[in-house]
Amino acid sequence: MTENEKAPAAKERRVLDAGALRALSHPLRVRIFDLLASEGPQTASTLADILGESSGATSYHLRALARHDLIREVAGERSGRERWWERPEGGVVYDSRAVEGSPAGEAALQVVMTETMRRRNDELMEYLGRGIGKETPEWVDASSSMTSGIPMTAAQTTELVKKLEAIIDEAFAKYRGQKGEGVRRVSVRADVFPLTNRTSTKESAS
Repeated sequence: MTENEKAPAAKERRVLDAGALRALSHPLRVRIFDLLASEGPQTASTLADILGESSGATSYHLRALARHDLIREVAGERSGRERWWERPEGGVVYDSRAVEGSPAGEAALQVVMTETMRRRNDELMEYLGRGIGKETPEWVDASSSMTSGIPMTAAQTTELVKKLEAIIDEAFAKYRGQKGEGVRRVSVRADVFPLTNRTSTKESAS
């Protein structure tokens, strides 16, 4: 599965190995990792304020992420003794094949994926919970949630995923770094996965 918060070109995506996944496999580290993508560079203190944690805790987790190059210090930027941290350019890929045969790696992947999906669901529920009616009509019209069950082969599904990625990559390249009136960070999601086969009675009898 691909985590494309920055939606870069495929060649810039990093497949996380077991070591990097173990470093990331903590709920607070996943939140920090996400925040550095969505909010830009942060210090241990600014993250502590956002997360309601102590700066000692966020500093500890930042160093753990940095040891595996998941984040990096912003060159030339300091607030007194505090460092500024950022996500390197490029997306990350969570691939079960990268940890195959490593029980610790597989367990870490499960933790990271579970927390990542939980955070995505929380974001959607927060949007729905605050009341769609509180958004302006233009943002209501611009928002969408779609689900389709399509009978396809693995090859056809792979082709569809590549097309979706290309569209998202194009939008990211076009609007990357855009600021100004009316600009908001938008979550773009494309979850593509096989459903459990459920053969109908009619199909079984034929």
